[in-house]
Amino acid sequence: MKPLAYYNSELIDRDELTIDVRDLGFMMGTTVSERLRTFRGNLFQLEAHLERLQESLNITQMQPDIPMASLHKAAVLLASQNHSLLPSSSDLGLSILVTPGLSGTDQCNVMMYTDELPFTQMLHWYQHGVSLQVSDHRQVPANCWPSELKCRSRMHYYLADQQARQIQPGARALLLDQNGFVAEASTANILIYENQKGLVSPRRTQILPGISLSVLQSLAAELDIPMVHDDITIDRLMMADEVLLCSTSPCIWPVNQCNGHSVGNATNPITERLLQAWSNNVKMDILGQAKQLG
Repeated sequence: MKPLAYYNSELIDRDELTIDVRDLGFMMGTTVSERLRTFRGNLFQLEAHLERLQESLNITQMQPDIPMASLHKAAVLLASQNHSLLPSSSDLGLSILVTPGLSGTDQCNVMMYTDELPFTQMLHWYQHGVSLQVSDHRQVPANCWPSELKCRSRMHYYLADQQARQIQPGARALLLDQNGFVAEASTANILIYENQKGLVSPRRTQILPGISLSVLQSLAAELDIPMVHDDITIDRLMMADEVLLCSTSPCIWPVNQCNGHSVGNATNPITERLLQAWSNNVKMDILGQAKQLG
């Protein structure tokens, strides 16, 4: 049995999922997107992701014919079908894409597909952390498109990561906002931990409102770890007691270097506590799964 994909209300073979090169999502990069993952085959925070998808559709004025309730049902079915094809104890990521379709047609295209999570890469991140390089390429300002718009127009990420890897192989980019404050890593929210203040995330107006970031804030509250949104300079990040990233697939993992210099605490106790709290929340050992499959 082959993996399936979703295309405009139909489940099809994954190999058959294609997009017309004239689609505005391809020609202009005007693709709205969501990315979520499963735990034990169950999609995590599906409702929250669909709410954010609807917000992005409202911003772009895309109006697909498929109701969110139908997309919810299809996502669950697709994840269930494709998860059954994975090795035992594995999990998958699910991507949702909406494009405007061909120019002048007003017929949006809605697609979903899945892939197995990259556990080998994720295990390395958990155990060794990641290296960041501050990029010359800045975060897209809100006067270009709102920070809450989740889309696939990611040339700035691509260029920033290219630059980071040229400076330090294996590094990923850290993007600043237009005022020179820390904004995001490429495809991940970034936070610092300061012993005297707790977790600090960049100001909400400067970053994508990540679903994982929202979960992290709830877990921090349960652990009585304060969390605030504030401006973070590079100097402040370099002096932080811990630096961590959060995003859909790995959930939470540490940063060990920035611009070639060590940052944070080598043991990352707060990051470990938060990852354990996340494991408790989903009733699954996240690090243990990566060790088993990575």
